[in-house]
Amino acid sequence: MPPGGGRGGRFLTEEERKNSPKVTPALLKRVLSYLAPYKKQLLLVFVCIVVSAVCSLFPSILTGSIVDVLTGKDMGGWIGAGLSALIRLILLSLGLTLVSNLIGVGETYLNNWIAQHISFDMRNQMFRHLQTMSQRFFTTVSQGDIITRMTSDIAGVESVVSGTFSSIISNLITLTVAVIAMFQKNWVLALVGLVVVPLFTLPTRMAGRTRWKLAQEAQDCNDEINGILNETLSVSGQLLVKLFGREEDEYRRYRDANGRMVKLNIRERMAGRWFFVVISTFSSVGPMLLYLVGGILMMRYDASLTVGDITVLVALLGRMYGPVNSLLNIQVDWIRSMAMFTRIFEYFDMPAEIRNREGAVTPQGAPRGEVRFEHVDFAYSPERQILRDISFDLPAGRSVAIVGPSGSGKSTIVNLIPRLWDVGGGTVYFDGRDVRDLDLHYLRSQVGVVTQETYLFNGTIRDNLRYAREDATEEEMIEACKKANIYDFILNQPQGFDTMVGNRGLKLSGGEKQRISIARVLLKDPALLIFDEATSALDSISEAAIQAAIDPLIDERTSILIAHRLSTILAADEILVVRDGEIVERGQHQALVHAGGTYQELYETQFSKALEG
Repeated sequence: MPPGGGRGGRFLTEEERKNSPKVTPALLKRVLSYLAPYKKQLLLVFVCIVVSAVCSLFPSILTGSIVDVLTGKDMGGWIGAGLSALIRLILLSLGLTLVSNLIGVGETYLNNWIAQHISFDMRNQMFRHLQTMSQRFFTTVSQGDIITRMTSDIAGVESVVSGTFSSIISNLITLTVAVIAMFQKNWVLALVGLVVVPLFTLPTRMAGRTRWKLAQEAQDCNDEINGILNETLSVSGQLLVKLFGREEDEYRRYRDANGRMVKLNIRERMAGRWFFVVISTFSSVGPMLLYLVGGILMMRYDASLTVGDITVLVALLGRMYGPVNSLLNIQVDWIRSMAMFTRIFEYFDMPAEIRNREGAVTPQGAPRGEVRFEHVDFAYSPERQILRDISFDLPAGRSVAIVGPSGSGKSTIVNLIPRLWDVGGGTVYFDGRDVRDLDLHYLRSQVGVVTQETYLFNGTIRDNLRYAREDATEEEMIEACKKANIYDFILNQPQGFDTMVGNRGLKLSGGEKQRISIARVLLKDPALLIFDEATSALDSISEAAIQAAIDPLIDERTSILIAHRLSTILAADEILVVRDGEIVERGQHQALVHAGGTYQELYETQFSKALEG
C-alpha cells in the first residue's frame, strides 16, 4: 500500500480536525509521565535507532566505492589491490547491513517491550479506576465507549510508543545522515536531489488522499451492508421480515448497497493503478536528473567527480523518499496520538463519587442489619428528582415490603443502602451509623441483593456460587443451595456443581438462575437481605419455588422486599407504599387494602390478579 493511501487513514477526517485536542505543556508532561519509568530502556532504544540508521545508510555510500573499483578509477587492475579492495568493500557492506538488521531486531524488541508495559500500566490503572466509579457513571456512559477506552484507545497508545516515536527519530536521523553525505560528495548534486524530492512526495500525497477518501466511502458503505445483514439475518430480524412479507424489499435494499460498494471498490483500485503510474514516473525523474547533471559536471567541470559518487547520490536520494513522506504525516500521527491520550485522561480525571471518607470505620462485633432512613432526598440530576423526604425504620430481624407503581423510586431506595448511589439530602443509617461513615467494603459485605435481572458469569455453577466467597466449602455451598431451593436441580445435573451455565446463564431457566442467585447471596452471609422484584419475570411454578426459598429467609434475617406479587408482600412485617418518590402509605395489608389509596389501587390492578394467577 503506497504511503498516504489505503485504509490506514493517513489523513485526518473532518471530525478529527474539528475535535483535535489542544496540546498543552501539562498534557505533554502527563504523557511523558508514562514513559518515565522506562527511561533507561528508551535511551537504549534511541542509541539503537541512531546506530541502525547510520549503519543502514553506509552500504549505499560504499556502493560508490565499489563502482569506482569496478571501473578502475584510482585503483589498480583486477589483480592485487583492486580485487582485495573490492572484497573488503563488499564484506564491509554486508557486515554493516547485518549489524543494522540485528540492531533493528533489538530495537523492535525494546520498543515493543516498552509499549506493552506502558499499555499494561494504563489498562491496570483504567480498570482499577473504573471499578471505583458509581452507578451514575455506568448508567450514563455507553458500555461500548467504556470498552473502546479500555481496548482500542490504549492499544492505539501502544502503537504510538512502539511505532510513531521511534519512526520519527529514525526518519530524522536517516534524513540528516543522507543529506550530510550527499553534500560531502557534491553540493550541486545534493541541491538537485533536494529539489527533486517534492516531485515524488507531493503526487504521493495527492494520490493517497484520493484513495483515502474513496476508502472512507467504501467503509461507510460496508458498514451499511453489515447493518442490513445484522438486522435481516438475525433470528428476530428474519422473523419480522417474513411476517411482514418484506423479503423483496430487503433484497433490493441489500442489492443497491452492494452495487454501490462494487463501484467504490473499482474506483479505489483504479485510483491506485494511476497512483502507481505517477509514482513510477516520478521515481525515475530524480535519478535521471542526477545522472544528467552529474554527467555534465563530470565531463566538463569537475574531473574529480566519479561514477561512484553519482551512484552514491542516486542511492541516497532513493533512501530519502520514504522518510520525507513519513515525516509529512507527523501532524496526522501527532494529532491522533494526542487525541487518544486525551480520551484516556478524560476517564482518569472523572472523580470517584462513592469512596471511603477519611477515617471510615469497620465496626467490630456481629452486624444486625438494622436500617433507618431520615428525610432522604435523591436526584439523578438536578432536573430529575427521584426521592423526597423518605423516612422509615427497619429494626434488626424484621422485614419490610416496598411497593408502588413502576418508576416510583423503589429500587433507588434500596440502592442507597450499599451506597451504589449517595443521598442528595438526609441520612441512611446501617446499624445506627451513617453509611457514609462506614468502610465501603464492610458495608457492602453486609448487604446482600437479589436483583430482578439475574447475572451469571459464563462458567460453572460452582464458579458463580464462589463469586460470593472464594473459600466457601462444598458443605456450605450445599447448605446455601438447599435454602435457595435449588440443590435438587443441581444434584440431578450430570456434572453437578460443575455444570456450565452458559453466557449470562442462558443454559438455565429464569427460575433456576434466580435461585442460584439467592444461594450466591446466602453464601455471602449478609446481615441484610434485599429482594428487588426477584420473582417479577417468572412463571407461577418458578415463582412458587423461589417464594418457598424466600419465606424462611426473611424470618431469619433483616429483609427488604420490593415486589408486585401479593404472596411476597404478605410475608413482610410492614408495607411501605411509594408513589412519585414519596412514602404515601404504610402499614399492614388488611388495613391498607381498605384505605382507598394507592395500595388499594395496586391491589385491584396488580396484586389480586397475580394472586389469582
